[in-house]
Amino acid sequence: MAPAPIDERIKDVAEPRKDTLGLPEPALLRLKKAGIDLSNGYPYRPSRPLYLDDVYKIRSKEWKHDEPGARADKSKSALLSAATKVTDLTTHIGTEIEGLQLKDLTDQQKDELALLIAERSVVFFRDQDLSPQQQLALGKYYGEVEVHPQVAQVPGNLGVTVIWPDLQATERTANFRNPGGASRWHTDLVHELQPAGITHLHNDTIPPVGGDTLWASGYSAYEKLSPDFRRIIDGKQAVYRSAHPYLDREHPEAGPKFVERVHPLVRVHPATGWKALWVNRSMTDRIVGLDRAESDVILNYLYDVYERNVDIQVRFKWTPNTSALWDNRITIHNASWDYGGKYPRHGTRVTTLGEKPYFDPAAPTRREALGLLDESEKQIDGPA
Repeated sequence: MAPAPIDERIKDVAEPRKDTLGLPEPALLRLKKAGIDLSNGYPYRPSRPLYLDDVYKIRSKEWKHDEPGARADKSKSALLSAATKVTDLTTHIGTEIEGLQLKDLTDQQKDELALLIAERSVVFFRDQDLSPQQQLALGKYYGEVEVHPQVAQVPGNLGVTVIWPDLQATERTANFRNPGGASRWHTDLVHELQPAGITHLHNDTIPPVGGDTLWASGYSAYEKLSPDFRRIIDGKQAVYRSAHPYLDREHPEAGPKFVERVHPLVRVHPATGWKALWVNRSMTDRIVGLDRAESDVILNYLYDVYERNVDIQVRFKWTPNTSALWDNRITIHNASWDYGGKYPRHGTRVTTLGEKPYFDPAAPTRREALGLLDESEKQIDGPA
C-alpha cells in the first residue's frame, strides 16, 4: 500500500514517516496468520493532511446512523444464553462475557451486544481468535467505520488503527512524569460531526505487569450531580476539538489549529434513552455562551466528578488476545502507562461513528429508568 491521503480530494499533504520498529512476537504471529501483507513495512501510514479545511471536508455531511442496540431484543437472550459465564465487574459499569468468540456472533447477537454495551458502557471478551479483518467486519456491521487521516493503520485494512505505545514513543518522548500511550482521561473522536459510538480494541500483546485501562460511566457521572445542577447544564452546548492540529490555509503563520465542533454537554443514548454527561478534560474546550472563566469553573468541576468518583469506574487487567468494546457516547477512558515502556503492548482498534449528539429534556437518568433513585437524588432545593 503506497501512502496516500484517505480522501482523494486532499492534495496538500506531509509524507508519512518510515517506521523501523520490530513487531512484538504475538502481534507478528497474529498478523501473519491473518495474511496481512507486511512486505512494505508496518504499520501503514496515510499521507497526513496539512490544512484544516481539508480535514473538515472528510466527513462534513450528516448521514443516518442505524443504531444496532435500538433494534435488539431487550432480554438479550440470544447473546447471554450462549455465554458460559457473564460477570458484572462493578455495580455501575463493565461486564465480562466468557465462552463466546466475537467472530462467530450472529446478527441478532451483535445487536444484543450493542445494547449490552449501551447499558453497561464497556464489555470484555478474553481469549479471542480474531483477525484485523474480522474486527473490521464487526465494526462495519455497527455502522460507519472511522478512517483517521493520519494515524497508523494495519496495511490493507483502512479503519483498523494500530495502538502501539512503543511506536508513539518514537514521536513523543514518554517518561514517568510524562507517561506515554493514551494515559489521560478522554473520549475518542469528539470533534467529528457524528462522533464515535462503539470502539473495539483488541490487544494481542500486553505487559506482564501493568498496562490496565480504566473507564468511567457518563450515566453515573451525570447522576452524581444534584438535580438542580443538572438543570444548569441540561441543554448547554460546548466546543469539542480534535487531538491533532492542522494549519489554517489562509493564515498558516497563525500556527496549528484544531478541528472544532459544537455538541451538547449532556446527551441521550439512542438505544437506552438515558442521559449521560459528555465531557472530557482532554478535548472539551469551552461551554458556548459563557465567558472563559465561567466555563472553566463548570467544566473543571464536571471533569472532577467524572474522574474522581471511583465507584463509577472500572479498571480492567488485560490478558493477551482480549477484546474490549465500549461506547464513547457514555464513557471516558484512560490507559495506565505504569509499565513505563519496559514491555511491549500492541493492539488494533476499530471505531464506529454514531449519530449526531442530541439532548432530550424528557429523557430519564439510568437510575431513574431502573427504579434505583434514593431520596438525595430526588431532593430539589428551593421552588421547583
